[in-house]
Amino acid sequence: MNTFRSLTFLSILLIGCNQSIDQNSSDKCTCTSVVSDDTTGAVIYKTVRGALLGTRFTSLDELKTVVQIEYKNEAISSDSTGSENHSVSVRHCSNGREVISILEKGTSQGDILKAKSEGAIWGRFALLFGCPYAVMHRKDMEKIYALSRLRPEWFGAGDLAFFEIARSMVKNINTPDLAFRNVRDSTEKGYLNSFNHITAQAFITSCFSEDLADFIADAHEIYRHPELITGNFTEAQIADLEEGPVDNYVDLVNNEWGQELGKQLTEKYGITSETTWTPILLANYLNDLQGYYSWAFQIGFNPYKPEDESVIIFTKKLNAVMNSGMSFGI
Repeated sequence: MNTFRSLTFLSILLIGCNQSIDQNSSDKCTCTSVVSDDTTGAVIYKTVRGALLGTRFTSLDELKTVVQIEYKNEAISSDSTGSENHSVSVRHCSNGREVISILEKGTSQGDILKAKSEGAIWGRFALLFGCPYAVMHRKDMEKIYALSRLRPEWFGAGDLAFFEIARSMVKNINTPDLAFRNVRDSTEKGYLNSFNHITAQAFITSCFSEDLADFIADAHEIYRHPELITGNFTEAQIADLEEGPVDNYVDLVNNEWGQELGKQLTEKYGITSETTWTPILLANYLNDLQGYYSWAFQIGFNPYKPEDESVIIFTKKLNAVMNSGMSFGI
């Protein structure tokens, strides 16, 4: 299974504008999008609102006309005049609303996995003193891992994870003439990637917390793509539209929109970590996500129904993970 599909740790960081993203609300942040709200041009990404499609961009420079990427420096040492980038902020304004993703140096997913794989008490102590937050929230991190991976040995045949839910949403698109005029949108890095990040981040925010999502995001991004913080990309990385900075900065933005959706749906349905999910609740939640995608990408969907097999299977998994005493070791 490749890195994209496993998504052990899902991205996103700090919220820039703490507003509901109900597209019909008149209560909006004060921000101005230079390009993405301009629908007069012929460039196809201009028709997208809120969430982004990485496949609509042909270069990093083009992405920078839609999102603002800023690297922040700090002195290397107290007696040095040099500096190095130690954080990056990615700001996206669309339809009058703004999100900001901030990625900083710190404990990485690799540090956490190393402490576990070593199994030695000193490795665990090193993690405890280096990042007590990870130790405090280990159980919830294990649950997120379980929801992010296929585990039929735990949850039975037909087990689903966030990626499979996103793929079912792609299959639910019922306006192919509108959705796939850009051929790249039908690839794994098109709607599937955007749906995967936003859907997963919405669920993580609703079922756990925004703070934990922030931490997990930092740990994952620092481990997988530390150059996102520095901006020191090779020419090959910049040219790689599938795995390079265009793809990853789009993921950061989409994870932010996913958190905003998660907060809104948490309030709408009164979701907590102790919620018992029903097929009706899950179908409504998924249909609300599709409603957002319909607005953002201007496409149509077939709705989920409580009796759908995928809804029933994922409802059982959510309850097994959230409301049982099972241990889900990372």
